[in-house]
Amino acid sequence: MDLVEIKPPQWDVEIDLAYATVRNITGKPIYAHARCYLHRDAAEALARAIELARALGYRFKIFDAFRPSEAQWALWNKDPNPEFLADPRRGSPHSRGVAVDLTLIDGQGRELEMGTGFDEFRPIAHHARLDVPLEAQRNRVLLLGLMTAAGWDFYRNEWWHYQLFNPRRYALYSDSALPPGQEMMPRPLEPIPAG
Repeated sequence: MDLVEIKPPQWDVEIDLAYATVRNITGKPIYAHARCYLHRDAAEALARAIELARALGYRFKIFDAFRPSEAQWALWNKDPNPEFLADPRRGSPHSRGVAVDLTLIDGQGRELEMGTGFDEFRPIAHHARLDVPLEAQRNRVLLLGLMTAAGWDFYRNEWWHYQLFNPRRYALYSDSALPPGQEMMPRPLEPIPAG
C-alpha cells in the first residue's frame, strides 16, 4: 500500500481532523476514526515542509489529508460546490492521498491568524486576498512559501489546501484500501443474532 500514517511522535505535527468531528459542513462526523494518511510521495514532501517550518519556529496542524472516496461523496452530497470541493466522479487529490489541509501553529500551539477558519467556503478564503487583516495576509504567504519550497502545489480557492503536482497520476483510494482495523469510515453494523 502506498499510504503511510502520519501521527506524532514520529511526525512533528498536530493532528486535528475536522471530518472526524462535528466541525465540518455536514455538522456530523464523517470519519469514525481520526487517522491521518498520505501517499508516501506526499509524506516525503510533508517531511520537507516540517523541517522548513521548524527552522522558523513553527509547526503544522493538519485538518485533513487522505480522504476516502466515500467521505468525498458525503461532502459533495452536502454541498456540491466545485469552487471548493472536487466532484467525486472525477476524484479529489485528497482521495488519492496527495493533498493536505493545514495551517501553521506557533511554539505555544496557537494557530496563526489566516483570516478565516478551515473550510470556510467563501471567496474570502482564496489565496492573495487583500481584504483580510495584514497579519493574515503575511501568514498565508508564509504558509504558501513553506509549502511550495517543500514541493507542494496550492489550490487558489483555499489558503489551507496543498497538493502534489499532477495529482491525477496517482490512484484513487476508498476506505477499503486501508489495512484491516485501520479504516477511517464507519463500518456497517453487524446484524444482531436472533434469540
